[in-house]
Amino acid sequence: MERARIAVAGASGLIGGALARSLAADGHTVVRLVRRAPEGPDEVRWDPERGFVDAEGLAGCDAVVNLAGAGVGDRRWTEAYKERIRAGRVRGTAALAEAIAGLPGDVRPRVFLNGSAIGYYGETGHRPVDESARPGTGFLPELCVEWEQAALGAGVRTVFARTGLVVARGGGAWGRLFPVFRAGLGGRLGDGAQYWSFIALHDEVAALRHLLDHEGLSGPFNLTSPHPVTNREITAVMARVLRRPAVFAVPAPVLRAVLGEMAGEVLGSARVLPTRLLESGFRFAFPRIEGAVRAAL
Repeated sequence: MERARIAVAGASGLIGGALARSLAADGHTVVRLVRRAPEGPDEVRWDPERGFVDAEGLAGCDAVVNLAGAGVGDRRWTEAYKERIRAGRVRGTAALAEAIAGLPGDVRPRVFLNGSAIGYYGETGHRPVDESARPGTGFLPELCVEWEQAALGAGVRTVFARTGLVVARGGGAWGRLFPVFRAGLGGRLGDGAQYWSFIALHDEVAALRHLLDHEGLSGPFNLTSPHPVTNREITAVMARVLRRPAVFAVPAPVLRAVLGEMAGEVLGSARVLPTRLLESGFRFAFPRIEGAVRAAL
């Protein structure tokens, strides 16, 4: 993509921040969506929970990227928190789609890249799935379906980035794992046989930019390594790379007692493959778990 003006919702988060830095480093103008009064022309006011966005601020942008939303793993899943997760993603996405669609054609963004998650597929066990699979059942699959449907009214090329577990020190699941393993307290979760579909932060950003740059790409894309691994394998790699023992194990009943409904996602298995991403010509820099972990250090 030639130098462009790109609006990013969620630019203060792990993935959005890394994407914004990458774009800016290559000379693109990043317009951040903020929930306070804008402090300059590179900020646009919005309120995702209330479904509001200052549409005029998106005029003239070449692309809109939506990576905003309350963290799924940040808190126990009370009904109130689940509603907050849903509101931020679904209402915020619908507001962005409506704002894009309402702009005149000569100033309308050409692409809407909307975040999603491999939670779309639910529990897959040891069965590999790709973008052709149907959604699973439960809170996260239903949320992902609503989230993606909310983006469909933008009237421009629309892409859904179904992201897996991002391997990074600065946040997400691995942001919690690194300190635990460094302290020598790491270990498998449950029986460790569940598949975790991961992606290095470097590859996540590169894949998002790949989806922005290629005008023929639309619809869902799994942003996961082509080599998903079990929690037991991840435990062994973390111990080896960090040179710490990993002899502890957290039994499934304990996880359920501590995490409640969210324990199902930790103990569940999601063996997700990036078929469409690979077919589009994307190549991973860190396709294996050990390389992804080392890249995060």
